[in-house]
Amino acid sequence: MPGEAWARLDHLVVAARTLDEGRAWLEGRLNVPLDPGGEHVTFGTHNLLLSLGTAYLEVIAVNPAAPRPARPRWFALDTPGMQARLADGPALIHWVAALPAPPASPDALALARGEARWTLTVPADGHLPMDGVAPSLIHWTTDPPPRRLPDRGVRLDHLHLLTPRPDALRRQLDALHFEGEVEVREAPQTELHARLLTPHGPVDL
Repeated sequence: MPGEAWARLDHLVVAARTLDEGRAWLEGRLNVPLDPGGEHVTFGTHNLLLSLGTAYLEVIAVNPAAPRPARPRWFALDTPGMQARLADGPALIHWVAALPAPPASPDALALARGEARWTLTVPADGHLPMDGVAPSLIHWTTDPPPRRLPDRGVRLDHLHLLTPRPDALRRQLDALHFEGEVEVREAPQTELHARLLTPHGPVDL
């Protein structure tokens, strides 16, 4: 029916120069442990995960033990701008929305990590949609991580998307019939801000 929500928040993406740096930064802020993820052979990256209940959080970094991929890495990890940004420490850079069917996009790739299987939109040059505030789109063909991860008692309270182009972003989300803990705000520059509710109190990323 018109207006029915069919896209939902799947996960938040925190990037770091190294996985150890990302782990120390996030575990130090949340005071809960992160759980193992795995390696992404296509992009030469690896990750750690944290359940947020029905969604999850991913910490991702270039895997120094992996060969350089044949295409640009996802989430703009190869770009000078992202490398300069992460020189100041790990950061919340992006979010991903889940669809009930594979995204109808030329950027959609079938991917795997261990036994997990999914389809995700990844632009050929690896850039972030609208500098990260517009979501990448995912469809899981195996159980998504929250069904397999231990519950550490962390939940997303809200995600604020700041952009100089709020109307364009709202149109994208409306086209997805997206509904969730997301608020679009006009701002001079692009930023993402998330508040997580932990057993030890709220934490802002």
